[in-house]
Amino acid sequence: MDIDPLDTINSLNKSEVRDRASARLNIWVAITVALLATFMGICKVKDDNIVQTMQQAQANKLDHWSYYQARNIREDVAKATVVQLKLGMLGRSPPEQAAYSEAIREYEAVAADQAKKKDEVKRQAAQDQVDYDAANFRDDQFDLSDALLAIAISLLAVTALTHQRWLYFLALVPTVFGLAMGLSGLMGLGLHPAALIRLLS
Repeated sequence: MDIDPLDTINSLNKSEVRDRASARLNIWVAITVALLATFMGICKVKDDNIVQTMQQAQANKLDHWSYYQARNIREDVAKATVVQLKLGMLGRSPPEQAAYSEAIREYEAVAADQAKKKDEVKRQAAQDQVDYDAANFRDDQFDLSDALLAIAISLLAVTALTHQRWLYFLALVPTVFGLAMGLSGLMGLGLHPAALIRLLS
């Protein structure tokens, strides 16, 4: 059996071309994975800070609602004391009525002060909820970015194993959306696919 040297050279050339193409694809996969991992690390740091902000807002809200309940109880006690004093004042002598009136004024002032402070604490608790919701909005963006980039890295790993160029381009789809969500979280942009977030929550 004769071996044609030209066929051998051509098959070697094709093999070298395939090997070079695979090597180039692997380089692109490696660079893409490295960049995505770096971006995910930056997003993770920011996301952790946002989670701490959410925890602080939640703690503040609980504290403020506790203060609200305490102020509410103090106001109710002061109002009940006013009623008791007014009832106790009936049929008393004028000097005793003067003492009752003074005590009534004091407890009415306490009730008014507690009502005012209660409203202020209620506003603070409502603001805490607003702060929590705003932080949660950004946390959702980072969570979605993390999920999309994890899918992209998985596809890139399969690309490196199979050397299928079309898989690399398929991996760019979740990459683009993951980067968009991560950048939105980092820059405080309003990109937030609410329907998808609700589905994943």
